[in-house]
Amino acid sequence: MDFVWILVAFVCGFVVKQLGMPPLVGYLLAGFGLHAAGMQPDSSLQKLADLGITLMLFTIGLKLNVKALLKTEVWATSVVHTGIWTLLIAGFVVLLGWLGISSYLQLPLTTAILVGFALSFSSTVCVIKMLEEASELKARHGKLAVGILVIQDIVAVIFLVASTGKVPSVLAFGLLALWLLKPLLHRMVSRVGHDELLPLLGFFLALGGSELFYLVNMKGDLGALIIGMLLASHPKSSEIYKSLMGFKDLFLIGFFLSIGFTALPSWDMVLPVVALTLTLLLKFGLFFGLLVMFRVSGRASYLSALALTNFSEFGLIVASLSTEKGWMSQDWLVIIAVAMSLSFVLSSFIYRRAHHVYALRKTSINRFERAGAHAIYERPDNASVLILGMGRVGKGAYQALEDEYGSRICGVESDAERVIRLRKQGINVVAGDADDMEFWESMGCSDGHIDLIMMALPSHLEMKSTLEMLRLSGYTGRIAAVARYDDERDELLAMGVDVVFNYYAEVGAGFAAQSRHLLGTF
Repeated sequence: MDFVWILVAFVCGFVVKQLGMPPLVGYLLAGFGLHAAGMQPDSSLQKLADLGITLMLFTIGLKLNVKALLKTEVWATSVVHTGIWTLLIAGFVVLLGWLGISSYLQLPLTTAILVGFALSFSSTVCVIKMLEEASELKARHGKLAVGILVIQDIVAVIFLVASTGKVPSVLAFGLLALWLLKPLLHRMVSRVGHDELLPLLGFFLALGGSELFYLVNMKGDLGALIIGMLLASHPKSSEIYKSLMGFKDLFLIGFFLSIGFTALPSWDMVLPVVALTLTLLLKFGLFFGLLVMFRVSGRASYLSALALTNFSEFGLIVASLSTEKGWMSQDWLVIIAVAMSLSFVLSSFIYRRAHHVYALRKTSINRFERAGAHAIYERPDNASVLILGMGRVGKGAYQALEDEYGSRICGVESDAERVIRLRKQGINVVAGDADDMEFWESMGCSDGHIDLIMMALPSHLEMKSTLEMLRLSGYTGRIAAVARYDDERDELLAMGVDVVFNYYAEVGAGFAAQSRHLLGTF
């Protein structure tokens, strides 16, 4: 990657971060800016983008339960949404063309249907980035959103096969044997250790799965996803995921830059771009309505639909393919690219305030729920200390306090599967989202029976959101938290946290405290 691209990407990402927006917005702007300045991308940029997407699909697979894809609210919502949306947008485009809004909108019905289909998908890259930032991939709404994205990927594969005539090889049936390799893969992961071989193994499996699928004329990214799913049940899957996070995020910068190099808009494209961007409201409403119809709670429906309210990079693939075959003009490739970029910006910005908006509007949102769909939180008896997040840090804190506090201490975990595993180990834990206002209302935060809340959450953004929910719920007790960096620690203290433990800086003090008694043996 050219140094100039790195410089511009960093400057734009840095500036938008200071404005309170995700850096990916800056990367999008950087791509369009470099394109407008007359720079041309070389093959290395696209290779980085492809590698980032392959790693992302592999890491999704590491956290994906295949049973989740078989749930009606996942596959039915995805398929029905694609069909209804395609017809609605096709009709919308034809209507605007008939009204003479813009010459670009005067399309034959077949082309309008292709436009609707191209925009029916949500961006896997954008959605996963948002959910990862908020540590919500394992939450109910995160699992729903990821499951719907995977089904959309499968539909995309079917479309590409049908439109290109590139039928998978007969050898593709041999991919079913990958399941037989699961024990071998698990044994390899167990023996690879914890050093540089671990991320190297991740690269090998992600790229190997992708190449294997390409060899039989299948979508390579789907291969990376499936290999990841084969490792999802392994105890070291989380460690592999963390070892690849930095690489994935770095390579995905190439993806966001490459979007800007797709095409540059002209002023007469403003109207169709604005019209398509406004349909995002319809996209949110359609996702929300379908999820509610399939008996998903109001909150999970709202958050899942909001995360999925954007246009996908797959729209560019559909538009490019349609342009090559003469089904669509080159101008529409530009319009779709710009509308997709705007949807990324809006989606990333709005989702950061999603929990706050739900806390203020939960009654209005939940009135659309079907009977029995509303989430009911279990209130722990006699608990006066709550530990939020039962990962390694939270679980360690629980075990350190258990002997002294007994049943008065309780863990809170958003991952329902982890809650089941922890309860089998005899740990007092309840399922709940720390940034859900209704959870804190069900805990009775305002009645004063909770003395201490310990936040061991993996995301700084999630901790800030949780603090806001605690304030709105009327909690006045003590709060402790963990932080990775000094600036995060200072920010949490400024927001009213009583004690913040920097586990990178203070682990040495804890180690010394645990070892001091050994001095008496000398």
